[in-house]
Amino acid sequence: MSPGPSPLAPQVREALGRDIIHHRTEEFRNILAEVDEGLKYVFRTQSPVLTFASSGTGAMEAAISNFLSHQDKALVVVGGKFGERWKEICGSFKVKTVCLDIEWGQAPCVEKISEILKKDSQIRAVYTTLCETSTATVYDIKGIAQITKDKDILLVVDAISGLGQDVLETDLWGVDVVVGGCQKGFMLPPGLSFISLNKKAESFLKNSDLPKYYFDINKALKAYHKNDTPFTPAVGLIMALRESLRIIREEGIEARWQYFAKLSEAVRKSLSSLGLKLFSKNPSSSVTAVSLEDLDTQQIVKKMRSMFGISIAGGQSHLKGKIIRIAHMGYINEQDIVMTLSCLEKVLIDLGYKFDKGISLKTFQESFYP
Repeated sequence: MSPGPSPLAPQVREALGRDIIHHRTEEFRNILAEVDEGLKYVFRTQSPVLTFASSGTGAMEAAISNFLSHQDKALVVVGGKFGERWKEICGSFKVKTVCLDIEWGQAPCVEKISEILKKDSQIRAVYTTLCETSTATVYDIKGIAQITKDKDILLVVDAISGLGQDVLETDLWGVDVVVGGCQKGFMLPPGLSFISLNKKAESFLKNSDLPKYYFDINKALKAYHKNDTPFTPAVGLIMALRESLRIIREEGIEARWQYFAKLSEAVRKSLSSLGLKLFSKNPSSSVTAVSLEDLDTQQIVKKMRSMFGISIAGGQSHLKGKIIRIAHMGYINEQDIVMTLSCLEKVLIDLGYKFDKGISLKTFQESFYP
């Protein structure tokens, strides 16, 4: 129940147990072709979606090292741990950054982004997130894209945790680059990252002078168009990814958006019924964060795991010990939420927290099964 790694679907577990196959074969190229089309479906794009054997941070690094140069400047939205990561990666490549620092739990003001871009013509790219996992906050990517899509400015979105639950219309909105990871909405163990790029983004590749080797998108694109990879791929994970993509396509991405929107709303109401305060001012459909007064939330996280074997997440950075985060993504369903709420109530009782016993379960039932 933590926001990654999320539970594995049975079909994924079965695929992971199969014999390995050689990657330079027609058999694997056919699997890769199916996976590439499935990724386009989830990313909502007709542009290439490249796959790397790495955590999502690898694709984030690629999204900086391949599109920018030493003299370039980037606008980075920093409203949580993963906005900070964009800033840190830019710093490691010595890319100049203008940071839009926002209060954790808030979403960025689109008008403020527009104002910054109007004032500074040297900014070449905007780096932001779909769902800022550390605060359970979804950002207005559609609004930001309306500012950048007709300009020579790249919009790069970290959608690692939000993809599959929070609505993202890459082509329709005009998002240039989207970064993803496999261990959340795709229901896989960690190990694969993804990056989609449109024609506008491809035009930025030729001018980039930042160092790159393994994460060289030009190499990856050349192989991609041959249903191949430039280096040894994570064969087993890609075979399992084919199964998770089949699940998503069978259910329909729009249906999954609607399901997780409904599920997340029920979770928020249930946690609020316990007297817990929602942390995000613009909550995500992928994860919910709540704060508790006079309780160390690290104790809740530890007890949930030790007493019931349920993993929820605590806060990061200055929010450590102040919030808990419960995911609703990937293979997580309403039965998982009911079990989590039941066990959470028991933990809160053990810690001396006062509330009407059973209220969160009653609220969830009324909200999700009206």
